[in-house]
Amino acid sequence: MTLFIAGLALLPAVFAVVQSFFIVDALDPPMRWAGLSNFTGLFGDAAVRSSMANTGLYVLIGVTLSTLLGTAAAVLLQRPFRGRSLVIAVMILPWALPGVVEGILWQGIFEPNSGLISAVLQLFGADGGLLLGQNRLLTIGLIELVQVWQITPLSALLILAALQLIPDELYEAAQLDGCSPWAAFRRITLPLARPGIAVAMVQAVIATLNVFDQPYVLNGAASTGASVTMQTYFVSFQNLDFGAGYALTLLITLATLAISMAVVRLVYRKVEM
Repeated sequence: MTLFIAGLALLPAVFAVVQSFFIVDALDPPMRWAGLSNFTGLFGDAAVRSSMANTGLYVLIGVTLSTLLGTAAAVLLQRPFRGRSLVIAVMILPWALPGVVEGILWQGIFEPNSGLISAVLQLFGADGGLLLGQNRLLTIGLIELVQVWQITPLSALLILAALQLIPDELYEAAQLDGCSPWAAFRRITLPLARPGIAVAMVQAVIATLNVFDQPYVLNGAASTGASVTMQTYFVSFQNLDFGAGYALTLLITLATLAISMAVVRLVYRKVEM
């Protein structure tokens, strides 16, 4: 049974790897051997390179902010207080909502002509139309704001789970030794919470590398904020070049594995030190 389930899981991956080395054109069958031309063609495509750069920014901003904010939220929720369960339940809502729904909700805020931010800016005599799609970095920042809002709750819960495993006796001993709250956080909380932080960072890497819903809903097919996952969709289903689409999928998978393994090794090495 285990081998059967493993086979079902690996079969699509093996199929995608094999297909990435062939020209698979829906309008020009049958498929033909392409070697590495699918991969070299991707790196020669300006739209793909732009989407890779955008995705790199999504990962850098998203992982950093969600980890910092998630750690802060977890520390605040570490001690029991009245209404703590309600706060956690409300906090998890952004993560529970589908990405398309979140995109539509935030579209009402970012919309250049009738959005909330535009209306506020116009009240003060400023131009409210320079939001999504007008500037690449601004567009990426606004899209990443939505994604950080979505993934931070899960990061906070993962880190909070690690904090709950820290014995209270350690904090009591630190207090008796005259440690300040900051010293206790730096010497006890942070080192012992790093395994949870590593898991939170890995899920943030996966979420940001595979972001599709928010950029597509908020900015459409515009290249100013397109992610590499969006570009995979365009290459495969608009250009009907499935071989290149498989190749791009393989690159995304390898990048996800490499970055996730690097994060885990870095964090756990620091724990051992």
